[in-house]
Amino acid sequence: MGMVEEVVVLEWLYPNGAVVALGQPVVVIATDKAEVELEAPADGVLEIEVPAADEEIPVLTVLANVVTE
Repeated sequence: MGMVEEVVVLEWLYPNGAVVALGQPVVVIATDKAEVELEAPADGVLEIEVPAADEEIPVLTVLANVVTE
């Protein structure tokens, strides 16, 4: 079974600068086998690092940060 090497950002569910809550889905990504919603790891402000959709991105690339206060 092969390892996933790249993902594609399909959709950001919130804009850059939005206030998000722990566990709230913030982005939808796709691999060659599935679409997955990634959740906010904490309460805070979403700072998107990879805004482009439909581009292949290496696994482990930071897509966004959630800045806590």
